[in-house]
Amino acid sequence: MAQNFLPVSKEDLIERGIKQLDFVYVIGDAYVDHPSFGHAIISRVLESHGYTVGIISQPDWKDEKSITVLGEPRLAFLCSSGNMDSMVNHYYVSKKHRETDAYTPGGEPYKRPDHATVVYCNLIRRTYKKTPIIIGGIEASLRRLAHYDYWADSFKRSILLDSGADIISYGMGERSVVEIADALNSGLAVSDITFIRGTVYKTKSLESIYEPLMLPDYDSMKKNPSLYAESFGIQYRNTDAIKADTLVEGYPNSVYVVQNPPQPPLSMEEMDAVYALPYQRTYHPSYEEKGGVPAINEIKFSLISNRGCFGGCNFCALTFHQGRTIQVRSHESIISEAEKMIQEPDFKGYIHDVGGPTANFRHPSCKGQLERGVCTERQCLVPTPCKNLYVDHKDYLSLLRKLRNLPGVKKVFIRSGIRFDYLLEDKDDTFFRELIKHHVSGQLKVAPEHICDAVLTRMGKPENSVYERFRKKYAKLNEQEGLKQFLVPYLMSSHPGSTLKEAVALAEYLRDLGYMPQQVQDFYPTPSTVSTVMYYTGLNPVTMKPVYVCRNPHEKAMQRALIQYRNPANRELVLEALKKANRMDLVGYDKKCLIRPDRNQPVGYGRGKKGKQNNDGNVKTSVRKRTIRNVHKKK
Repeated sequence: MAQNFLPVSKEDLIERGIKQLDFVYVIGDAYVDHPSFGHAIISRVLESHGYTVGIISQPDWKDEKSITVLGEPRLAFLCSSGNMDSMVNHYYVSKKHRETDAYTPGGEPYKRPDHATVVYCNLIRRTYKKTPIIIGGIEASLRRLAHYDYWADSFKRSILLDSGADIISYGMGERSVVEIADALNSGLAVSDITFIRGTVYKTKSLESIYEPLMLPDYDSMKKNPSLYAESFGIQYRNTDAIKADTLVEGYPNSVYVVQNPPQPPLSMEEMDAVYALPYQRTYHPSYEEKGGVPAINEIKFSLISNRGCFGGCNFCALTFHQGRTIQVRSHESIISEAEKMIQEPDFKGYIHDVGGPTANFRHPSCKGQLERGVCTERQCLVPTPCKNLYVDHKDYLSLLRKLRNLPGVKKVFIRSGIRFDYLLEDKDDTFFRELIKHHVSGQLKVAPEHICDAVLTRMGKPENSVYERFRKKYAKLNEQEGLKQFLVPYLMSSHPGSTLKEAVALAEYLRDLGYMPQQVQDFYPTPSTVSTVMYYTGLNPVTMKPVYVCRNPHEKAMQRALIQYRNPANRELVLEALKKANRMDLVGYDKKCLIRPDRNQPVGYGRGKKGKQNNDGNVKTSVRKRTIRNVHKKK
C-alpha cells in the first residue's frame, strides 16, 4: 500500500529507481494523501506534470540530519507549516499551549516548532546553502508581507526575509508552483523568477517592474502603526486577479519584497483535474501503530465543492488566501469522488459535508465578476446585499439531490456553514425547505457572531435584524415540515468594537432567547485579517476610522464570561463586568436578571419592586434592608 504514496525514505527511492528527486517537500503536518491537505494537492499536481516529489514530514528541527533523509533535490525544496498556521495550531487565544495536535500521528503535541516555516527553512539553508526554497501554505501566504504577530505582540517582516526562502507561492498555488517548476527545470536561476503571478519575491532593484504600487516601508510602519493600517487597506483592495497591481514593500539596505498579482481563479475543468489526481485518501501507513492521524476523521467522508468566499467577514483571511471569486467542481467530479468514498469499508452511509468556505456559494456573486473582477470599494453582502448580487441555489440543490440518491448513501449533511443572509435573498424557498428536511441533523450551526450592530459592522457581518428574520423563518419552515430542529449560533467575544456594553447586550439577548452556548470563540488575531489590523492599530483599515479594541486579558475574560453567564464558574467575572458596565440592575431575582446577589447582599439589590437602581450600583429602598439569610429564615 505504501508504494502508492509519495516516497518518504531512501528505501522508497531505491524501490522506485529514483536517484534524485526533483522536489523535496518539508511539511509540519503528518503526511496525509488527501485533497483536503495542501501538501497532497501540490505534490500530486507536480507529479502529474512529470516531476518527482518526496515528503519529509515533521522533521526534528533540532537535528540538521533530519532534513537530509531524501538527499538534495534537483530543483528545489518546498516548505509549508501545514494546513494551519503553526502558532494557531499550537496556542489557544489565551496563548496557552494546546494539549493535542490533530495533524500529528496519535494527536501528539510539540511535533513542530513555533513559526514552523521559518525554522524549517533556516534548517534547510544551514545544510544546503544554494538550493532554492519555495514556501507556501496558509502560514507563508498570510505572512507574505509585513504583519502583526499576536503571539509575540510585535510587527514582523515578510516571512520571505525571516525564512531565507527565495519565493512564496501564495494562495492555493496549483498554477504558480507548476510555473515555478517549469522555470527551474528550464535552467532559469531562482533569482530570475520574478514574473509569475501568485508569487512574492525579494529584489534590490525595481527597474524591471512595470508601474509598481509602493506600500509604506517596513521601518515607517513599525514606528507608526496607522501606516500599516493604510498599507493593509491597499492590500485588501488588491486581492483580485483582474484588478490587482504589483505591490512593493521596502526594507532597510534597499531590499524590496514584491508581490505579483494573484493567479486567476481555476476553471471548473482545472478544479476537476486537481481533485481527480490519484490521492490515497488517507494517512501514510507508517502512522498506523500510533493510531493514525486524527484530522482525517473530520474530512474523510466530506466533499469539497467550492473555493473562495464573497462573504466579507473581517476576521477571516480567506480573501487573502483563496480570494472572493467562487471556483467550483462539476457535479460529475464530486459524484465520482462520492462513489469512491462509498466503497471504503468504514463508510456508514453518511456524507458529512458538501461545501467549502461557505457551503451555499456555487457561482460568482455577480454575472460580470469574471470579466471585470470583484468590486474594490464594497462587499457583495454587507452592509446590505449588492443590487447586482446573483442569488440562486438551484445548482447546489441539484448536486445535493444527486448525492443523496446514490446507492449506499443514507444522509448528506452540510457542516461547512450556510450563509444565512444569502439564503434569505433567495425568493425561492425550495432549497431552504430541503435543507431543513434532508440536510440537518437536529440542529443547524450558523454564524451570526454577535447581535449588536455596532460590533457586526466591524465584523463585516449583516445587522442583527437579518439573523432575526432567518431565525424566525427557520422556525416557521420547521413547523411546516413537522420537525423540531434547533439553531446553534456561533458567537464571538471581544471582537474590535465590542465594549462591555455590547457584551452585556449579547448576554441579555441570550437570556431572552433561553439559550446557553456550550462554546464561545474569543476573537483570535490571526495574520492578514481586517480585524487583526483593527486589533493592532485601533483603526479600521478599510475606512481608517478609529475602533475600540479590547486588549486587556481580564476584560476579554469578562466579555467571554457574559456569554456564558449561567455557568457558576463565571459568576464573579459576570458580577465584575456588570459593575463596570453600570448594569447592576441585572443582579437580582427578577426574571430579567442574569445572576443572583451574594448571600450577604440586601434584598432588592437588582431590579425589582423593593428598590430602584442607583448609577453606582447601590439601592435606594423604602423598606428595611434584610439579608438573604433573614429572608430564608422567614420562609
